[in-house]
Amino acid sequence: MALELLTPPRPLALELHVHGVHGAPPEELLGDPRTVRITGDSTAAVFRRAADADAEDHPECYAGRPVVEAYCWSRLTSGNGSRALWLLLLPFMVVNLAHWARPAAPVTGPAARAVRTYGVLVRVLALSLTLLLIAAACEVALDLLAWQCAGSGACTGSRSWLGFLEPGGWWGQPGRRLALGALVPAALTWLLWYLSNRTWSAYESQSPPADATVPAAGPDGTPALGRPGFWYGRRIVARLRAAHTAAGLLIVAAAVAAPTARYDRRAGGPVLGAVSWAVEAALAAGALSVTWVVCRRGRTEDRADHRLDRAAVTLLPGSALALLVAVLLYAGWSRPGWISDGRLPGDFAFGVLMLGQGCCVLLLAAVAVRLYRLAPDPATALYGLGGPAIAMLGCALGGVMTGGVAQRVADWLEGPGDPGPAGAAALSPLAPAPPVLLSWQAAVLPPLLLVLALLAAWFAVRGVLARRRLAAGVAAEYPGAQPDVNRSRGIAGARAAAALTDSAPWFVAAVSGITLLLGAGALAGAWLSGQVPGEAARGTHPLLETAARAAQDAGSWLIGLGIAAFVAWGRRAYRDPAARRTIGVLWDVGTFWPRAAHPFAPPCYAERAVPDLTWRMTGWTGRTGGRLVISGHSQGSVLAAAAVWQLPPQVRRRVALLTYGSPLRRLYGRWFPAYFGPGPLAALHADINCWRNLWRATDPIGGPVLPHPVETSPTTAAAPAVPAAPTLPGDSVDRGPLADPLAYGRSARHPLPAPILGHFDYQADPAFAVERDALLARLAGPARRARSAALFVPAPVAPAAPATPAPTPPATPAAEAPGLPGPRVSEPSAAPAEPGDPPGTGG
Repeated sequence: MALELLTPPRPLALELHVHGVHGAPPEELLGDPRTVRITGDSTAAVFRRAADADAEDHPECYAGRPVVEAYCWSRLTSGNGSRALWLLLLPFMVVNLAHWARPAAPVTGPAARAVRTYGVLVRVLALSLTLLLIAAACEVALDLLAWQCAGSGACTGSRSWLGFLEPGGWWGQPGRRLALGALVPAALTWLLWYLSNRTWSAYESQSPPADATVPAAGPDGTPALGRPGFWYGRRIVARLRAAHTAAGLLIVAAAVAAPTARYDRRAGGPVLGAVSWAVEAALAAGALSVTWVVCRRGRTEDRADHRLDRAAVTLLPGSALALLVAVLLYAGWSRPGWISDGRLPGDFAFGVLMLGQGCCVLLLAAVAVRLYRLAPDPATALYGLGGPAIAMLGCALGGVMTGGVAQRVADWLEGPGDPGPAGAAALSPLAPAPPVLLSWQAAVLPPLLLVLALLAAWFAVRGVLARRRLAAGVAAEYPGAQPDVNRSRGIAGARAAAALTDSAPWFVAAVSGITLLLGAGALAGAWLSGQVPGEAARGTHPLLETAARAAQDAGSWLIGLGIAAFVAWGRRAYRDPAARRTIGVLWDVGTFWPRAAHPFAPPCYAERAVPDLTWRMTGWTGRTGGRLVISGHSQGSVLAAAAVWQLPPQVRRRVALLTYGSPLRRLYGRWFPAYFGPGPLAALHADINCWRNLWRATDPIGGPVLPHPVETSPTTAAAPAVPAAPTLPGDSVDRGPLADPLAYGRSARHPLPAPILGHFDYQADPAFAVERDALLARLAGPARRARSAALFVPAPVAPAAPATPAPTPPATPAAEAPGLPGPRVSEPSAAPAEPGDPPGTGG
């Protein structure tokens, strides 16, 4: 009795719940209509039940149960209607993902140069997409409107709003029309800069806790997601934003200066001819400066780098803007004899961009293969080629979207009919024509969609065969159940559909490879023939001529329908909160990663969410000394793991991790092995020994997080009884597959049919509460023993100090690490020296 009276009470326990991509209001997450916001703002906050708001003041009321609170972050990706505009940034988001999909080679040693080359190539690809978007805007505003349509009285006569651009007036000179049209792509460039700068301030400007220290380095260095500067990329985003903004302004200036300089060297006289050479030299110098800034430095992750490269951030876009203004003034100089005929050199510009993107993707694939050979892992998607495949998809999306807009505007200006052959704008004043290459790009869409349909059919047949194979053994997993063919097929179908996720890499590989081949064919056809596909095939075999004409017409219509659907979806998302939430779900997956390659990509919500969670766990455990279980579902489990990686060692010992429906290994580990591969996940398990993961075979997203699932077979997992508390051995993380459904048919315990839950409602499974309580009990065990020992064991007499100080740091006392579940890797005595310009993991 005396021992019980002297034993201090168990400290408060907290369960911090992090929801997944679909999100939910705090009332639904906490199961109580009365909730209060504990900390945070209207964008992301921590909520509790109103009855638990002052739980820290009454810990005795929570003996045997944790206080539950929820971190709600869904408004980071699905807020007001303006978020629908992020659909326009889809290619930028995809190419930014390619940066993080590199193979898991170490960033030191022989792979360091390859890692840096990989990062440089992805940043160059990202820059090419910005140039492609601004070039498409120049094609519409300068070529189709200001040059071709405004140069024809018949075209402007049918459109009164273009009447002031007719030849003969002050604005009728081609140079002045080009200067006026350049305001459109220049405004688009400013809009991209504004959105990037504004979203950085709102989402990504959160600093990590001040006492965050670099974790103990493993054989290959510190795990990337544990570095203090990983979730603070201010320096690289500012540099890239300045470079991309300058590049956009320079390409607008080049689009205006090229035809002007060409005319001046032919008929403008010696003065204007000399000015034209000076302008082009200045444009070339600006292009070199942008390229140097993009390739010079990658991310700095070993520290939260608050510095800015002032010269690059301010002088580069400022100089580009000044040069653009000078070019517009130069183009607006009076040239009475100048008339616009033909088209601007858009075919050459778009062809160079497309060729450069293809070469960069091939070089990226070569570098990825080398990195994979240095650290091979069969579980990596496409054997290390996942990054190049994603980059290829980003380039294809950019080409279709930008080329589709130009194609639609050209069709609108020329009226009904198909794009004419090269030179049609000169022959017919009513037919402004886009570059021939855009028509070839549209023509490859039908065969690409046909291949996609065949691939989808193949995977569907595989799913049906897998369902038949699995259905035979489903009933045997539920002891005593009467076999039911329909019920077995339903369960087996859910499992087979979930297993299709593992085939996604090969689907992406097929699409990327076919897109690369078709793109190369389109580029070759456009450059060799100089005509649209239908005209290029004229006079060939009738079947080939018919196919070319059909592909051209169908591609043009498909692009038109795609653009219309895109606009309609964005408009609906602006007005409909449900649709807006659906679009937000897309960005939950695509914008988890920081903007390391493209500064105009949608903002990274994790740069706000991960510091939020880190601050909350650090502050609460330091203030109360209690135990904390952070439980994350789906994408929330990725945020939870990333936040745990960022915790200081003394806080990490008080924290347990519970994940369920987690894509940590199944999706992130396969596509992003350098950050969530077997090595980093094993290191996380070593750092936080109290970790449990729940998964189901019917879950298309979640799965085991370590290479070898521990626990139960499907037969034992299907038992409907509440499982006993597991022993949680030191190397055990995964528990599954859990029974889904909990009951095969109707029974006394389950009188109504049990649903197949798949990816959702893990908290309704009895295993959830059992595992959470087991984690809390494990955290409490060492702490309680340490406190009891401190009451009854006298302090030992310190031995005499040795003559020579020991080189190793002293061990951490038990009182400083009450949640220590087992042996630990020793911590470094001091943080490593801060390098002058560390390359980080991004090159």
